[in-house]
Amino acid sequence: MIYTVGALVSFAIYMLVGLMVSKKVKNLEDYYVSGRNAPTLLIVGSLVASYLSTVAFMGDSAFSYDGYGLPMLIMSIFVLPGYITGVMFFGRYLRRSKALTLPEYFGDRFQSKGIRQLAAVTLIIGITAYLVAVTQGAGLLLSEITGMDYTFALILITVIFTVITFSAGAKGVLITDTIMFFVFTIATFLSIPYILKAAGGVPEAIINASKLSEKPNIMAWHGITGEGAYMGSSLDILLYVIIIGLVWGFVIAVSPWQTSRYLMAKSEHVALRSSVLSTIFLALIYLFLHITMLTVNVVNPGIEPSERVFIWAAMNLIPTWIGVIAVSGILAAALSSSSTFLQLIGNSISKDLFRSTSMSDEKLLKISRFMMILVAAVTLVITLWQPPAIFWISVFAATLFAASWGPVAFASVLWKRVTKVGAFWSIVAGTVGVLATELLKLAGILNLPVYLNSAVFGGICSLAALIIGSLLTKPTEAELAYREKLLVLPEEEKDPAEIRRTRKYPALLIIAGLFMIVVTFVFYYMPLYM
Repeated sequence: MIYTVGALVSFAIYMLVGLMVSKKVKNLEDYYVSGRNAPTLLIVGSLVASYLSTVAFMGDSAFSYDGYGLPMLIMSIFVLPGYITGVMFFGRYLRRSKALTLPEYFGDRFQSKGIRQLAAVTLIIGITAYLVAVTQGAGLLLSEITGMDYTFALILITVIFTVITFSAGAKGVLITDTIMFFVFTIATFLSIPYILKAAGGVPEAIINASKLSEKPNIMAWHGITGEGAYMGSSLDILLYVIIIGLVWGFVIAVSPWQTSRYLMAKSEHVALRSSVLSTIFLALIYLFLHITMLTVNVVNPGIEPSERVFIWAAMNLIPTWIGVIAVSGILAAALSSSSTFLQLIGNSISKDLFRSTSMSDEKLLKISRFMMILVAAVTLVITLWQPPAIFWISVFAATLFAASWGPVAFASVLWKRVTKVGAFWSIVAGTVGVLATELLKLAGILNLPVYLNSAVFGGICSLAALIIGSLLTKPTEAELAYREKLLVLPEEEKDPAEIRRTRKYPALLIIAGLFMIVVTFVFYYMPLYM
């Protein structure tokens, strides 16, 4: 009962905050990009919260509990640099464009309405898939902790994130994201000591997990292998985490739910600082969360489905009051991502597909809100029809953006020779490459090793189309002029005091890295190998 009360109270708070913030939305920029004046705290909160959804706390945690926590940490080595490379080579230039949506940026950069509409279509497909996965995770969790019917839980979750997004747009999403970020971060780090204690304490929990006969090699760098291990050999696992890590690195660097946050930043300095802090927070959460999820096997090696592992631990291994915060934190992560995704889809449909030059901002705002309700309803129908597949649906959505947007996004800034023809067919080829590979696998026609993700084929197709299409055509004067404008550092970014402050952040990243190396050596390597 107390978990139900905690969940409902947190829902009420988030909805109330969204409704209060809606009173401060005065124009289209407020609704779409929060007035472009968000400070570092709000950008960090939204970046991390929109990334860490039920996919992380349920899907990724299940992957670790199943015996692949160390591979998950290896994967993060390739994932997290996406924040730094993304903001350095794409995000800050995206902010300079003053676009309201990412498809608008692509359309303006290549002076092409067709590219803008194509980017909008891929955004809608990819984010809707991700929204389905996150909503399913939230529905499963709410059903688990309250005992309510799964269908009713899905309806309730959908109503809540729709109200938050509909009422206040980007401004409300940023603030609620940041509140949710604090909730699930505090919940995670409050829960971990109690879970480790239940598994024997530190370092005994690590040692005990390494001796489990049910999951041999669970503490090895490659995770469990051999009979019954669905990831294949140690080489298969290594190739998988490298490839999927690079895919997710591209996702962090170019995906709309991450890079759109930079459009809301107060300055480029805020965007740069936010990327560093987001890298640190995610690295810390990943390090402690996934090692801890491995040790739950010591207490209960038979949790089914494994997506319930964090929920089970929160409700059985830690004090009730912390468990309530932890469960509410996972729900918060889901709501955060869902509200972000819904905002992006609704805004892109209205702004990039339906808006005419004669349409007023007021009418556009009404259409955007109507589209959010429509998209929420469609998503709800899909979640009710599609069986839960949180981890794999999210991987598909990530793959789609990595392959179809990655080459074009970076080339739009870094390659002077890129043209609208190359960009258009790059997005088409990447999307078709991913979808064709997934459909052939689903039909049983294509049987690939676990590490040959569809992003490999989609990315190759996208890059090839980009290069061939650009070499066979020439960029127009308008395209070249727009790119040159993006490369000019705005005067307001040249404040010496701001520059000095920003230069301190790489040192902070190095210190955090050294801290995590020491923690890993002392609490993982020494107990097992010394």
